[in-house]
Amino acid sequence: MARRKKVYEGKAKILYEGPEPGTLIQYFKDDSAPTAAEATPAAVEGKGVLNNRLSEFFMSGLNAIGVPTHFIRRVNMREQLVRMAEIIPLEVVVRNFAAGEISERLGIPEGTPLPRPIVEYYLKDDRLSLPMVAEEHIVAFGWATQQDLDDVIALALRVNDFMSGVMLGVGIRLADFRIEVGRIWEGDYMRLIVADEISPDSCRLWDLRGLVDRGDGQPIPEPGPLADVYTELARRLGVLPSNVTHTVKPTLIN
Repeated sequence: MARRKKVYEGKAKILYEGPEPGTLIQYFKDDSAPTAAEATPAAVEGKGVLNNRLSEFFMSGLNAIGVPTHFIRRVNMREQLVRMAEIIPLEVVVRNFAAGEISERLGIPEGTPLPRPIVEYYLKDDRLSLPMVAEEHIVAFGWATQQDLDDVIALALRVNDFMSGVMLGVGIRLADFRIEVGRIWEGDYMRLIVADEISPDSCRLWDLRGLVDRGDGQPIPEPGPLADVYTELARRLGVLPSNVTHTVKPTLIN
């Protein structure tokens, strides 16, 4: 078997040259992003298999409703064939409820519904700890044009509508999530697509099951983080591989 050429390796994935020009093989690792107490990522057996299946599920669903993504097809339990794209150096975060960094920054109690989905941008540079940036920075430094940003917002909000509906259907609240966006060219025409992955690594999910009015005058419990998120989400969506049984917590976005 010919040795494949590695194009890029990140915390959770490896990209290899694809079988055809303009394609890549995306391999999902078991590594998790490191915590403050870890110098290197921790390996969690089976996580890559689940994230491969979950990302396939979400990307395929987006493709089916006309939201363009880089996903072409799943190759095996850990790999998928994707389109090569020029990644805009931003993490695009969509927030539906206050949690994490926005609660700390603005003093909004965690769990508070936001007046409308809020789209934020963070510069993809781990050396700088992914700083939040404004549209003025993005346009001034040439990371994207104003038209790009208008298209990114439209794309992100369509992803949010789809993801929120899918999650609500299985008793989960989508508090926030992040995506990456890439550019592809079809002849002289450029368009933006959803790239990278969509998985529990890039979402903050709260479990809504069991939140029922008990009729005894007691307050209804607030939703909490989804326990054993990778396995439980895959089980509820019907994509759990039969040979994967591990349960771990997700890496939440800021």
